[in-house]
Amino acid sequence: MQEISATEAARNFADLLDAVEHRGEAFTIVRRGMAVAQLEKVEPPRGAGMKAVLRRHQPDRAWVEEVEAARALLRIDERR
Repeated sequence: MQEISATEAARNFADLLDAVEHRGEAFTIVRRGMAVAQLEKVEPPRGAGMKAVLRRHQPDRAWVEEVEAARALLRIDERR
């Protein structure tokens, strides 16, 4: 991963984004000699991660009941 100063990153931000997006490059942004951020391509979101979160955190029964009660109040208008 290449290091780049914060000043240089600010001046060349569009070029950095192009390098990350099109060439898969990654950068560590350094300010006053300390690494403060990393700029790298993100992986597209996948449903598997969300499914895992939902499996770990079951719905709160009270919340489910509130949603059901709100749905019961809805009136569906037929369109012509």
